[in-house]
Amino acid sequence: MKKVGIYSILLALLLNFSCNQNEKKSEVSNVASSNQITDEERMEWWQEARFGMFIHWGIYTKLAGFYNGKAQPNSAEWIMNRAEIPIAEYEKLAEDFNPTQFNAKEFVGLAKEAGMKYMVITAKHHDGFSMFHSKASDYNIVDATPFKRDILKELAKECQEQGIKFGFYYSQAQDWHHPGGMGNHWDKSIKRVSSDEYVYEKALPEVKQLLTEYGPIAIFWWDTPRKMTKSVVDSLHHITTALQPRIITNDRLGDDYPGDHKTFERNGPRYKPEAKYWELCQPISGSWGYRSDDDNFKSIPTLIRNLIDQASKGGNYLLNVSPTHEGTLKQEAVERLKAIGQWMDKNSKAIYGTQASPTETIPDWGRITMKTEDNKGLLYLHVYDWKDGASLPIRLNNQVEQCYLLTDESRNFQAETTAQGINVKLTGDAPDSIASVIVLKLKSMPNALPIKPLGQDENGVVVLPAYRAQYENLQGPGAQYNEHLDCIGDWESETARVYWNLEFNVPGTYQLVAHYSAKEATEISVSINGASKNIKISASGTNIKRFKKIELGTFSIEKTGKQEVSIMPVAGKWNALNLKEIKIQPIKN
Repeated sequence: MKKVGIYSILLALLLNFSCNQNEKKSEVSNVASSNQITDEERMEWWQEARFGMFIHWGIYTKLAGFYNGKAQPNSAEWIMNRAEIPIAEYEKLAEDFNPTQFNAKEFVGLAKEAGMKYMVITAKHHDGFSMFHSKASDYNIVDATPFKRDILKELAKECQEQGIKFGFYYSQAQDWHHPGGMGNHWDKSIKRVSSDEYVYEKALPEVKQLLTEYGPIAIFWWDTPRKMTKSVVDSLHHITTALQPRIITNDRLGDDYPGDHKTFERNGPRYKPEAKYWELCQPISGSWGYRSDDDNFKSIPTLIRNLIDQASKGGNYLLNVSPTHEGTLKQEAVERLKAIGQWMDKNSKAIYGTQASPTETIPDWGRITMKTEDNKGLLYLHVYDWKDGASLPIRLNNQVEQCYLLTDESRNFQAETTAQGINVKLTGDAPDSIASVIVLKLKSMPNALPIKPLGQDENGVVVLPAYRAQYENLQGPGAQYNEHLDCIGDWESETARVYWNLEFNVPGTYQLVAHYSAKEATEISVSINGASKNIKISASGTNIKRFKKIELGTFSIEKTGKQEVSIMPVAGKWNALNLKEIKIQPIKN
């Protein structure tokens, strides 16, 4: 490993950041200084883009999810951790990593064909292997493999030539190869050093290199901050924004740095989040990294509707693909990207540059995206369930100027406004079996009819149903709404948080009661506005369709107004749970 003295790096950082920002020249050409651009201007292209490609790639693809002939759990990029492979053994994977079939031009071209506007690739994942020619460590794709090529440099060049924004994923805290990196608890041969030493010796120099030698970098995507000291987190933040003032970062650097956008993983929010900017990252199949046994590819309709769904709530969709050790994608992934591109060729106006739906409810017939044109609302109705003669109810109190098919403006539809909102009548066959788009041009800006917020009834009771829950799935498979059982299901991840926003009119002491099913005993943390209690939950039986009630404890509500009720698994004590609803009822004196 190439070592850089800690004190020399600290001195360099001090010299870099002690000078006045206005006097300091950027190390990246053609980048405006940070005091010349507003956050809105910096985020403009990202919000316009709506769709990007995520790439998880590394030497773990040589194992393809298997170790010593046995399939390992979780996504393939975690195999070193899950199988507890010693560093010396894992390093040998690099000796045979030779993705000679990789073609950056074709890869970027495929992203562009799919309608993607930006690309983010794992520069270094948790295993510590750098997919670029790192100056801080010999453990990289140029020095440690027979391939001898810098993949990131090739992709950066192609993205610039083809008009795709380019960015890096970087695991800043976890590094299972470096003795100071977090996460390696199994290799006892490691002579431990502090995590700060790892950051100053490897992470900071690599981040600086990525931001100074690869052209304009649009995105820096951090992951799993763990327990990093404030000083190193500050250093990573400052060097990133100083070297690339236009860069956009996510919310996973550290507690004090919310980043520019909120991140949802695997499952998007059911309703529009409160965050102004947000993104769903999701693998096109089951695993982030390549697994030879991963045939769990999402269907083409699911992927297209996922893109529409995020745009309809004001968010971006970062769709992950996983190249093999040869440098190619599975044919199933290629077919799906091309199919998305075919839909986007006809309907991209209803995705790029759109805003969230102006309605307070999600229609059961599809989704709505919107633009503003001449101070009027221009709505795009993405119709999934098209039936000749059916009406599309839209909860808006507006008069309609025009209503026509996006792909054929001569095909018009009748639209009328009533006290219940606008109704658009469908005629004929569906133009697209996945999502047909109707343009609804209003005579004014949208005026949404209100939806009754979650709140207390006349008896002071609040019911939190599963379909009104929101989610934060930080890692791995998380919770999501199960329409068949009308519950929150598929809750496998210990990091998935489920929450509801509601309003209380009357202060007091309240009892929480949950309606659940679980095959095994589990434990959850229940929180109302930061006041938390851990609750043990017994198994309900093998039939998950049979729901039981359990008391989750009492909470004092001292103030009226908006509140948040949150449920999180207790780490190490969690087993999958199905949650139908939570009832909050007052305790009468």
